[in-house]
Amino acid sequence: MAAESRPAPTPLLKDELDIVIPTIRNLDFLEMWRPFFQPYHLIIVQDGDPNKTIKVPEGFDYELYNRNDINRILGPKASCISFKDSACRCFGYMVSKKKYIYTIDDDCFVSPPHSLIPLLGSLPDSAFPIVAKDPSGKDINALEQHIKNLLCPSTPFFFNTLYDPYRDGADFVRGYPFSLRDGAPTAVSHGLWLNIPDYDAPTQLVKPLERNTRYVDAVMTIPKGTLFPMCGMNLGFNRELIGPAMYFGLMGDGQPIGRYDDMWAGWCTKVICDHLGLGVKTGLPYIWHSKASNPFVNLRKEYKGIFWQEELIPFFQQVTLPKDCTTVQKCYIEISKQVKAKLGKVDDYFNKLADAMVTWIEAWDELNPAGAESALPNGPSK
Repeated sequence: MAAESRPAPTPLLKDELDIVIPTIRNLDFLEMWRPFFQPYHLIIVQDGDPNKTIKVPEGFDYELYNRNDINRILGPKASCISFKDSACRCFGYMVSKKKYIYTIDDDCFVSPPHSLIPLLGSLPDSAFPIVAKDPSGKDINALEQHIKNLLCPSTPFFFNTLYDPYRDGADFVRGYPFSLRDGAPTAVSHGLWLNIPDYDAPTQLVKPLERNTRYVDAVMTIPKGTLFPMCGMNLGFNRELIGPAMYFGLMGDGQPIGRYDDMWAGWCTKVICDHLGLGVKTGLPYIWHSKASNPFVNLRKEYKGIFWQEELIPFFQQVTLPKDCTTVQKCYIEISKQVKAKLGKVDDYFNKLADAMVTWIEAWDELNPAGAESALPNGPSK
């Protein structure tokens, strides 16, 4: 008798999570992610020329927004959304109606592109020691790991030397206060990358051939009071807990700085998470980052930021939020005031950025009124 077929299990958070992808090109890379992404709804934010047609592989449920759509939906407030920069992805966070967001860059893969596969046999194993696979050789389901990270508590108030105590095979070590073992809600899951490291331009220039081949099987909570450089290419977060803080700033066309969009969002988010008692995790999952950006182009984008960050980090280390800042929006508006008061002296760009932060919150609240529920989980699919 033939074995009875069983229905495939429903993917975790299938109806509660959107995948946000910024792009300027056809999304052929989705074919490699099809086994993991196809059950989910995609929000694609097209940067650059809105008249260009972006091709999406068949079988995906998605919405696609270009600059014309952003201008139509936000009107004058569209000025807060960056143009000709991947920072435009945050528009996708704003229009989503789901509880969770996963965002990934379009040059990130489960494993090396097919064009490299014929080379694997002619090269020593050490040339490709890890290709976004776990130690058993299984392809990494990055989305599933982010979901696990977000659904488990964080430990921001006391460091556990076995890292994430909620993972299988781990626990709280001797001396960990029992009163803190319930942990805190996890707002952010920050994933890492194999192959092309996320380096700044000066480091890229010094180490042009360096590749990250180290797979560290660990997830840890970033302690309260500690900042980190958030990378947006492989990132999950709880939109209901921290969404309004995930503004990727003013970057790209017409701006004096680039490549600081995700880090700006990360600094603001971490300060707010610390204030509200929320957790931020980093570590697993890994993705395969396939494309090294041009370090000379990056240097032009980063040049001012390399100097400014020496002012930015002390600023965020010293930011304090009043007790009456009980929501993400209130916290973010307060940070914008302090940006204008303290960083406006560094460069007038920060006055402009502070105004854009306020505009962002106003636009967020218009599209996401408190207590309102959308008739549809998202807009019409393409």
